Amino acid sequence: MSDQDLKKTPLYDAHVAAGARMVPFAGYSMPVQYKDGVLKEHLWTREHAGLFDVSHMGQARIRGANGETSPAKAFEKVVSADYQGLKPGKQRYGVLLNAEGGIVDDLMTARPDDDGLFVVVNGACKDNDYAIIARELAGEATVTRLEDRALLALQGPEAAAVLAAHIPEAAQMVFMDARALTAFGVDVIVSRSGYTGEDGYEISAPAGAAERVWNTLLADARVRPIGLGARDSLRLEAGLPLYGHDLDETVSPIEAGLNFAVGKSRREAGDYLGADRIAKELAGELTRVRVNLKVLEGAPAREGAEIADESGAIIGRVTSGGFAPSLGYPIAIGFAPPAFAGLGTKLKVIVRGKPAAAEVVASPFVPNRYVRKL
Repeated sequence: MSDQDLKKTPLYDAHVAAGARMVPFAGYSMPVQYKDGVLKEHLWTREHAGLFDVSHMGQARIRGANGETSPAKAFEKVVSADYQGLKPGKQRYGVLLNAEGGIVDDLMTARPDDDGLFVVVNGACKDNDYAIIARELAGEATVTRLEDRALLALQGPEAAAVLAAHIPEAAQMVFMDARALTAFGVDVIVSRSGYTGEDGYEISAPAGAAERVWNTLLADARVRPIGLGARDSLRLEAGLPLYGHDLDETVSPIEAGLNFAVGKSRREAGDYLGADRIAKELAGELTRVRVNLKVLEGAPAREGAEIADESGAIIGRVTSGGFAPSLGYPIAIGFAPPAFAGLGTKLKVIVRGKPAAAEVVASPFVPNRYVRKL
């Protein structure tokens, strides 16, 4: 895809003005880093508050058809989580499944108001996702894509104090709350969530107001703009899988360690795509599982690096890897047979043709700081 073919988010001009290095990502021209660089941006977010443009992601409303007030029951045909039990003002993580129980995408779904469900999916997947949802839910629910909205993420230990100055209600929210509010002079949907492992918020706002919201937040000395490079290293430290790398249509939520994304009521009912496979895997029939690795020597093990046992036999591969700025050493996520997934298991990663020692460790690598109660 040429630069001319890339889409631009409503914040493109703001990124260029701030000196961002722009790169192709999910069909958009996106900032990978600003003048400070990835390492400083990463550490700033861990210590203060980082502001991310995630407007490339797909936002949509799913509403009931034929006079139905809630589309949740219909939506559950294609996702793993319990959305009929989702309370107003709450948000829940789930995965969109194929008939084999593989993950088509992972997504966030909220009930911020009485206007059906508010769904956010990954940017590279959104066209396919919403086509599948519309097809599978035809006659039961409608999908309205919100192409006229931007999405910002404010993340870090100072995020709550920063946002409370503009949205007082935000201070009363806890992790996975979602509300439709009026702020910055426009209608916004705010959730206390994000993909860094830090406390923080995601803010959906009309595209026309995005730059004003962005600049207003950046006027606070505690906030700096953060690019995709630090976003990736932050989510890796938080042990959060990334679609297209750690998750794809061959990987099930159980293999990926996302058992929590399959609701208890859904397990009992078994009324969703791929339920047979997932039920067997929940019972222990697994050939591979996600492992989190501390690389004990040498260079970082990047995506595609092979994982070997202590004898040198290849048993799996790395799906995400890099240097962890908060820890000072390389880490990785990958897949291996369950027999090699126990904490403390000694393994090897093959980096540039040479084996390097690694050890299975707990997830997350860096403790999360979600605010679950006030």
